[in-house]
Parts: sequence; structure tokens; C-alpha cells
Amino acid sequence: MNQTLQPARVVVVNDNSTDGTAKVISGYTKMYPQIQGIEHSSKDAHLPGSKVVKAFQRGLQELDDDYELLVKLDADLVLPSQYFEQIVNYLRSNPDTGIVGGFAYERTHNGWERNHPMKEDHVRGGFKAYTQACFKAIGGLRPSIGWDTVDELLAKYHNYDVVTLPDLHVQHLRPTGKSYVPAAKKLQGRAMYVMRYGLLISLIASLKMAWKQKKFRVFFDNLKGYKEASRMELPFLINEEEGKFVRNLRWRGIRRSLF
Repeated sequence: MNQTLQPARVVVVNDNSTDGTAKVISGYTKMYPQIQGIEHSSKDAHLPGSKVVKAFQRGLQELDDDYELLVKLDADLVLPSQYFEQIVNYLRSNPDTGIVGGFAYERTHNGWERNHPMKEDHVRGGFKAYTQACFKAIGGLRPSIGWDTVDELLAKYHNYDVVTLPDLHVQHLRPTGKSYVPAAKKLQGRAMYVMRYGLLISLIASLKMAWKQKKFRVFFDNLKGYKEASRMELPFLINEEEGKFVRNLRWRGIRRSLF
């Protein structure tokens, strides 16, 4: 509510909280008519992807199609006051953009420092903004690990740009992965399978992840997850044509990084 451009609707999904969250939400709904609180109960296990997207989809049920911009936000964020205004201004000047966001900053002993482990044009899943046309084109979000990569790949498939704005600094209060359960460690490999990466690209991507994290077990965890997904014949998140586009996009990225 401190934004220089306030949102028309705010749907706050209270998913299995055990503290005073419900009371806080209720207080804000009384002060601001555009805020609506929703109670939602999912499984307690915080497996990446499925839980957060299902909570988002529950909130989405409360909205109609009368919107210019749809924003998914996690609860552990502090946005700069001009966040929405700068995003809307950028989109109005760049109509080919479909997904946009800022950069995550996390508190360290040196103060707030940027933590952006993926590519510069990747918008973190905790604060994604979609134009309505792009969101409709990609068919919404998939409740699965890898959803915040699939949405961007599909956006590019439908000729939308994905943009990060470096001047938008989002304070992330709880570092990614702190609440993930041990069962989540093989889910990256599963995500590569259901995104139709294929084994070779998955091996290369896993080696890169292990190198960046300086944890070689990440490579083996990913490989185990990929093999499990293949053995279980998990359903793909995208169709064959989209999968071919994704693999070609990934190969182009690999070639650029090598040469």
C-alpha cells in the first residue's frame, strides 16, 4: 500500500500458517478494500514448485480477466516503493515484454547484496510480473518444480521478452531453499526431465549447477532425479514442439557460453 502506483486488487493467500498471519491479514483487509484474504490448506511439506503455485492458483480464482498486469509475490519480500510504477512504465514502452521483475538482494555481513544465481534475464519466482496476454499465452503456471523456468521458456516460445530491471532492488528476507525438505534434493533432475531437456543437456546443466554451488553431489542428485522421473514416466510440462524449441534454446545458450 506504500507503492507509488497501487494495485487494483491484492489477494493474500494464507497457506497453512501457524502464527498470527491470519490476524495480520484481517487487519489489512479492514483498512484497505482492495485487499482480500484467502485461507488455503496445502500439504505441510515445502517441496519446491507445487505448493507455492497451488497457493497462487487459489488466489487467482478470486480474480477476473480485467487486468493489465498480474504479479505473483512471496510473503518474505520488501519491495521498493516505485516497484509497480516502474514495471508498468517499462511495459508500456516495451510491448513485446511478457515477464518482468527486479533483482533479489539478501542480507549479509556486508549489508544487502544481490543474490541472483541464474542468468541475468531470469526473473526470480518470488516476484514475477506478467502481462495478461503473456500469461494467457503460456497457459498460466504449472504446479511443479521448474515452473519459474517453464514460464519463461514458454514466453520466449510465444515471442515475448523476459526482462530484469537492475534498478529494482527487492529485499529477500529468507534465502531460497531454507525451508525445503530433504526430499527436494532430486527435484531439479525431475524438473529437467519434465521440461524435456533430454539427458545430455540435463547432464551439462547439472555439472554447471554443481560447479557454481561447489557441491559435486548436486550433479548426482540431479542425475538420480532425472532417472527416477524417466522410470516413473512423469508427465511432461510442455508438448513436443515446445520441447524442441526449449532444447534448441538451451543449445544456443551452451554454445554462447563456450565460444
